[in-house]
Formats: sequence, C-alpha cells, structure tokens
Amino acid sequence: MFLLKTALQSLIGNGLKTWLTVFVLSLSFVMIILMQGILQGWSKQAIDDAQRWEIGDGQYWSAHYDPWDPFTLDSSTVAIPESFLPMIHQKMLEPILITQATVYPDGRMQGVLLKGIRANQQLLEIPTAGLVGDSVGPVPVCVGAYMARQLKVRLDDEMILRWRDKNGTFEAVDIRIAGIFKTSVPSVDNGVLWIDLNRLQQMTMRPGEANLLIKSPEVGVSQVEGWEYKSIEKLMESTLLLVKTKSVGTSVFYIIFLLLAMLAIFDTQTLAIFRRQREIGTMVAMGMTAGQVVRHFTIEGTMYAFLAIVVGAVWGTPLFWYMSKVGISFPVEAADFGVPMADVMYAVITPGLVIGTIIFIFLVTALVSYLPARKIARMNPTEAIRGKVK
Repeated sequence: MFLLKTALQSLIGNGLKTWLTVFVLSLSFVMIILMQGILQGWSKQAIDDAQRWEIGDGQYWSAHYDPWDPFTLDSSTVAIPESFLPMIHQKMLEPILITQATVYPDGRMQGVLLKGIRANQQLLEIPTAGLVGDSVGPVPVCVGAYMARQLKVRLDDEMILRWRDKNGTFEAVDIRIAGIFKTSVPSVDNGVLWIDLNRLQQMTMRPGEANLLIKSPEVGVSQVEGWEYKSIEKLMESTLLLVKTKSVGTSVFYIIFLLLAMLAIFDTQTLAIFRRQREIGTMVAMGMTAGQVVRHFTIEGTMYAFLAIVVGAVWGTPLFWYMSKVGISFPVEAADFGVPMADVMYAVITPGLVIGTIIFIFLVTALVSYLPARKIARMNPTEAIRGKVK
C-alpha cells in the first residue's frame, strides 16, 4: 500500500504530462477493443446472414460440384438420392438446381446463374412464395436488389431468358420479375436469378436432379455415396480468412497509438530516475532495498495503465454502447465489391475481449516501466544522495 500511495502521488505530481500520457494510452485501449469488436461483429454477422440466406446448417454437394467453376454445373447435376427424399418432403432438406443462362433486358445481353429452389421452402429467407405460377404467361423469378440494379429492372418487368437443356438444345421463354429482395450475401444476389425448382427441372429436362442440398439444424450429418457434406466452417472459410486478414491489417493503427503511449511512459520513467536520484538514494538509505525501489518505479509506471483504463471506460463506454446498438453504416454497398457485409455493422464487445485487452495493456506497461527501473539496482546510495550517479 505504501508503494501504491507514493507511486500515485508521483504521478499526480507530474501534472499535465501524466494526463496526456494517460489519454493516449486510453485511446489505444479503446481502439483495440472497438476495432476487434467490429471485426468480431462482422464475422458473426456474416455467418448469421449466410446461414439464413444461403448455407443453412450446412450443405451436401454432389461429387463434381465446384461453385468456382461454372463448366462443372452440367456434370455435377445428378439425381437426388432416395435416402434424402423423406427429409426433403419434410422441408428439412432443400435441393438447389443450378444452370447457366442468359437474359435480355431491354435488348441487352447478360449472363446469369439460374438457381432453382422450391417455392414453398422455409429453410432460407429468400422470398420464394412469388415463384408459384401457372403454365400460361411469363415465368416468375425473383432477384436481389443489387442484381435488379445491374439488370435495370423493376417489379413485374418482363424480359427474355435463354438456357440450354440436358441435351444441349437452347430454349427461351419470357420471365417476369415477381420479387426483389435485399440481402448482404453477394452469392445469393450478384449474377443470380431464382426460379421454382420444379419449373427449372422441367426446363432443363432434369427431373429429380440437383447440384446441392441445404440442411436444416434438425437433420443429422450422414454419409451418402456421391455426395460430400460441407460444414458451416468449411463454407465460411474464405469469409473468416478475410476477417482475419483485416484484423491483422487494422492492428497497425492501434499498435501505433500503443507505441506512442509506451514511448511516453518509457521517457517519463527514464527522466524520473535521472532527476530523482537523491530521492532514490534517500529511500535506500532509509532501509528500502534496491528491489523495492525498482518495484516502486515499476508500479508507478503501471499506474498509467490503471488510470488509462479508468479514463477509457469513462469516454469509451458510451462509444461501445453506440456501436453495439446503433452500429456504423457505409455509404456504399459491400455487394459492389463482392464482400459479405451488411449495410450497418455492429460491434460485438465481449467480457473476454475487454479483460484480455486490460491484461495486455497492464503487461506491456509494466514491462516498459521495469526496463528503465533496472538501473536503480546498480546505484550507490551515497552517490545517489549526492546526485552524482552516472
């Protein structure tokens, strides 16, 4: 308690210099928590959105299906195994059929992926109820908001769709935009038209076939010949890697603030030891060991971290609350860059993140404070009192 009391008195005696160092250190403390919280929020939000819009609780891929190679779509379209049919009827598995197609909005030509999904599905949030139609009139399809802007179409607009069936014959039909939805998952929106599964199977002459199946949480994982199960972690691997890369990149900013604060603390402690030689010699002469004096200056430097955490909590807590509840919006949609990111991003501030950052700040500050204090152990008390220690 004596060491804590004297260390605190020394800090207060430094006046404005102490509080400037404390503020810079509190800025590093808040920025570390805030940036990591935003990245954790991005990761959590990306996984949640992908589960709700595209991957469910995992997917079964046919053996040759490769989402990055459109030339494998025909060879990866196979008959759905009979073992999956009961779960499909119970809406716990949703088959997806994918084929390449071309649309002609206002005479323009644009290639798209035509994805078939059941109109009565409830596993994904894609609004497929509007895909129900009769055999007369244009075929209803739904698109994402970004794709609608790319095609320059609105609700109920019509255009021509051309595709190739199983035998390689090109066919064409009029389609109608029956629904436009907004999503933060680019792979559901960008370059994709959604159509009723049964209709697409008839159009491509592939009854009972699909490229992949989306699993609900109620269904267990089973091994089926010719089909490979992809977990959520596997399907989100690229997104999580992107978040991790961004985490490393943004670390540079708060490391700069942290280094500035550490430099100020190191400089302050070094000057303090040089200018307070008589005080140090008096402490040793009064019975304090060199180790106790070293601990005194180490505690004194570590008190910067304590004050910084208190100051950071005062002005950082409202900021954390705002970022967690209101979030930060972006002027441009991430879908323009193919990044799975919502228009508003929320920070996820967890107790583990806060406690871990506090421990990190304390350890780094204690180390920086201890390094210049080691010189005290080599001091001669008599020379220190005379102020002639070199």
